[in-house]
Amino acid sequence: MSFNFNFSFNETSKAIKLDHGETYDTLVIGGGPAGLNAALYAKRKGLSTGVITKRIGGQLLNTSSVDNYLGISQVSGEALSEKYLEHLKELDVGILDEVEVSSLTKAGSTFETRLSDGRIFKSKTLIIATGSSPRKLDIPGENEYANRGVAYCAICDAPLFKGKNVIIAGGGNSAVEAAIDVAKFANQVTLVHRSQLRADQILIDAMLSQKNISVFLQTQILEIVGDQRMTGIRVLDKQTLAERIIEADGIFIEIGNLPANTLVKDIVSLNEKGEIIVDEKNMTSLPGVFAAGDVTQIAYKQIVIAVADGAKAALSANEYINQNF
Repeated sequence: MSFNFNFSFNETSKAIKLDHGETYDTLVIGGGPAGLNAALYAKRKGLSTGVITKRIGGQLLNTSSVDNYLGISQVSGEALSEKYLEHLKELDVGILDEVEVSSLTKAGSTFETRLSDGRIFKSKTLIIATGSSPRKLDIPGENEYANRGVAYCAICDAPLFKGKNVIIAGGGNSAVEAAIDVAKFANQVTLVHRSQLRADQILIDAMLSQKNISVFLQTQILEIVGDQRMTGIRVLDKQTLAERIIEADGIFIEIGNLPANTLVKDIVSLNEKGEIIVDEKNMTSLPGVFAAGDVTQIAYKQIVIAVADGAKAALSANEYINQNF
């Protein structure tokens, strides 16, 4: 069963625009699943709410197929984004998209969100949902074969490679866990890393116990090759300096994520990965500033988790406003 949502992003222009003369109860910075659901929950709680984002949908727009979202057996990331947007329009949530936020500051009891064009929007609370992006290898073929064999989330897409030969790029816990997970579906899994494994030994032992997983260390990936789809990778053996092709139907690049923390890195606490640290109610170290989704330290960067995280942040922002204003 599949779902076809026929909405157009041209409809974004019909969304209610924000009034920079108003002080909003909450402004959501970011238009991905966490941010949009935060806005929905905030609006349903009766808060004056606005969304400010560069792009409605966020990383969802780079997702060709979503088939692990409860209640929807299969849908494209773009179609799911459009469905989210339609829901917000029904609730008359103010949306300002295709803009850049240049700074976030606290002014007395309120916050000021300054755009790159100089406009300033005020709010009692902020919900930061700027997301993250996969760390890339930055090699030839990586962008060319994106969604045509090149993927970045084994948890999301491993079932799509059932019976296939798959490469895992990386040597940390996420890469080793990805190899174990993908091996449940794939015919053969090959983990390739340019140096030594950095994963926990218990995970390494579990991986090496799988008969359909092989490991090549001191092996640098030079290029992803293919035709209409990826067909393999060109690698360099750093010990022998010999190059060769490893054939495969797909590759999961599991070398971490880059949280979009630029706006808040100087005003809230971050962990060693640059992720925003939040408490159980999604409050950051700065009272009144909440964060949700992939930009935070929450485990498992999944759509459904980001959506739920956005709801938590909005409910907590509502509680904060009730107690402080």
